Amino acid sequence: MKKIFLILLSSLIISTAYAENSTSVESQTSVIITKAGTSFDDINESVRMAITDGGMIVSGTLHISDMLNRTGKDIGFDNNIFKKSEAVEFCSALISHKMAVAHPANVSMCPFTVAIYELNAEPGVIYLSYRRIKLLGDGKKVEDEIVALLQHIVDESVE
Repeated sequence: MKKIFLILLSSLIISTAYAENSTSVESQTSVIITKAGTSFDDINESVRMAITDGGMIVSGTLHISDMLNRTGKDIGFDNNIFKKSEAVEFCSALISHKMAVAHPANVSMCPFTVAIYELNAEPGVIYLSYRRIKLLGDGKKVEDEIVALLQHIVDESVE
């Protein structure tokens, strides 16, 4: 759990650097970022609805900003980056089976995560981000399906 959190945290910090002055960032980066709107709670609810409307279940919520804001000063970070940040975890049984067929160790890529965040430096601007997953074995087609699923959730959330 600690490793997952650290990976997600690193992704969010990296995503902040790429998100400036762009609506959507798509390049060779492993993090895809989209400006999503102006209300954290509305976007958060839209992400959850897009997941459940796709027949999946939200399996967890990581309260990233709560943890960072609570612990930052104790470990030498005086500035709170996020006004609010959460990551919503979920999985697709169909895609998980396809990942395991490509290589059994790909199961470590579940659950999928969509992060929602608002920066203290940009109040009122909400971002969504997710990781572009790289699978073992013959997983390129499944990688594309995962990106399509995550992007669909993002697109549904910002409409």
